[in-house]
Amino acid sequence: MSNSDPLVIFTPSGKRGHVAPGTTVLQAARQLGVDLDSVCGGRGICSKCQVQPSFGEHAKHGIHADPDALSEFNTVEERYDRVRGLKPGRRLGCQAGIQGDVVLDVPPESQVHKQVVRKAATTRVIEMDPATRALYVEVEEADMHAPTGDWERLKTALFEQWQVDPATLPQTLPLAMLIAMQAALIKGEYKITVALNTARAGVTKLVGVWPGFTEPSLYGLAVDLGSTTIAAHLTDLTTGEVKASGGVMNPQIRFGEDLMSRVSYAMMNDTGAADMTTAVREAMNTLAMDLATEAGVKLSDIYEAVFVMNPVMHHLLLGLDPTPLGQSPFALATNSAMDLAASELDLSFAAAAQVYILPLIAGHVGADAAAVALSEAPQKRDPLTLIVDVGTNAEIILGNKTRVLACSSPTGPAFEGAQISSGQRAAPGAIERLEIDPTTKEPRFKVIGCDLWSDDPEFAAQTAVTGVSGICGSGIIEAVAEMRMAGIVDANGLIGSAEATGTARARAEGRTHSYLIHDGSSEGGPVISVTQGDIRAIQLAKSALYAGARLLMDEFGSDKVERVVLAGAFGAHISPKHAMILGMIPDCPLEHVTSAGNAAGTGAQIALLNVAARRDVEALVHDITKIETAIEPRFQEHFVAANAIPHATDPFTGLRAVVTLPEPSFNAGPGGSTGRRRRR
Repeated sequence: MSNSDPLVIFTPSGKRGHVAPGTTVLQAARQLGVDLDSVCGGRGICSKCQVQPSFGEHAKHGIHADPDALSEFNTVEERYDRVRGLKPGRRLGCQAGIQGDVVLDVPPESQVHKQVVRKAATTRVIEMDPATRALYVEVEEADMHAPTGDWERLKTALFEQWQVDPATLPQTLPLAMLIAMQAALIKGEYKITVALNTARAGVTKLVGVWPGFTEPSLYGLAVDLGSTTIAAHLTDLTTGEVKASGGVMNPQIRFGEDLMSRVSYAMMNDTGAADMTTAVREAMNTLAMDLATEAGVKLSDIYEAVFVMNPVMHHLLLGLDPTPLGQSPFALATNSAMDLAASELDLSFAAAAQVYILPLIAGHVGADAAAVALSEAPQKRDPLTLIVDVGTNAEIILGNKTRVLACSSPTGPAFEGAQISSGQRAAPGAIERLEIDPTTKEPRFKVIGCDLWSDDPEFAAQTAVTGVSGICGSGIIEAVAEMRMAGIVDANGLIGSAEATGTARARAEGRTHSYLIHDGSSEGGPVISVTQGDIRAIQLAKSALYAGARLLMDEFGSDKVERVVLAGAFGAHISPKHAMILGMIPDCPLEHVTSAGNAAGTGAQIALLNVAARRDVEALVHDITKIETAIEPRFQEHFVAANAIPHATDPFTGLRAVVTLPEPSFNAGPGGSTGRRRRR
């Protein structure tokens, strides 16, 4: 590359483009519409523009990010680091100059539009039977005529007063806990409150001690560790009340948008897997601190955590090699549930805090799918139920009282707003709802952070701060479905011309067309359109989702499902009608399509608060039949048929009974729209 060549900047949110050599990261972000904050005018004193560069091969991104791609630390950065401190690997975007191809992660605290975490806790009545609980114990004082140690007398008291079998307790305590126990006994005059963890039958762990009678703060985290988003709910282990919920973008996204990109990164870089493990553990500690601060508690009050995640995230959290998951037979290091000390994962909770990780179902069907099964319990229902947890990697479950099947399908990040021309994460200002008038072809929309539709006279005033910044996952789904209903997109996914569709919003872009949703250029904002490439990205994602569901139906021996449950971040934010118009899910009466919200997070919450539920999900996983989509010969056949909107061969008679789908064809060339020939 010569010095005069433009350079490439890429962020995992999907923003990519060319900038001149020497351009600072902050300047490049402004040129390319990257969501990077700054309040000091580039003087290097506010730290709002911090970025995390990622180097090495990025096969998914198609570039090699060189360590010399950014200029060296300058005196401004050195001063800031000396006075206020920069996290390892971070740079100030207003000071770092771009000298080569670079991949950048914009951490949440540096984003202008902070992400809205859509994996909120679902209200559910859960029978309280937590693994960690507090007990008040009165211990006999030492007697020189019957010499026994403090720990031994405490074990005796626990048995006599609470029927805790001494055989389940350890013979000796870790030194730090022994010191704390002795100090608590002395201060409390041999009256003590202890926290015991009984996550496994026959095993009791002492995880906390306090002098005298105390009602200690015992909190737990239910964590849904997704490929794109890490969501957690800080929960009172005594009452079951969720004290704080929140999330952060998974920082591993800078190493690869999807799972296989991260596996590739681990393959191509000696420290790749370790780097991703460090990144996700640091993010968990940051998220835990944020939730604890919001709830007004201390990190040391967190005594337990339950994790659900897909197999690649599982291996990277644990520090296991993920590369065997990149090829057949997709071997797991272990698929069993795990009980660990939080300290083994470098989690900064209570000193003796425990972690429970739900079991994995198969090489590409993870603990998150097991958590969905725990939450939705298809094995307890008569109707044949399809449960779809939509994300970068979709988890799909089909079953009833007779049998339960599961698979995963690589939908990619399009449903998250990535790989979309105007796409962005769910944040204030992002279009999340959209309608198109089938007669006038005019759109109206809602953005996150405002309850008004865009055709409301007060809309501009109420969105003056955020503006209309882009379109998130739920918005692009509704946009494509609405374009199909309005006759702007045909069944093959082709956007028609202005002449063919009857609207000037259909604009020519080379040999294809796009549909204009919002032109904010006069106010200095973005032009938001749906391009032919966007349609294709959604087609690929929804086809993978449908094909996975169809494989399970084939295995079950059924052409129809009786219920569909939409789970995950999209479950609560897209209408069943739009999902079915796209062909994301099989045809089913719309009134039988429901939302379960973040079912994986709910499953984690159940496992956190009810220890018996952990045994239930471990037994259930053994009974689930796993289907591996990657080696199923019919997957490609189903995938190709599902490329049409809604489907090439399934008539979707139930949907068409309630929705009118026009049947234009934009393949014609002259008088048509695309000016290109149909591929055969």
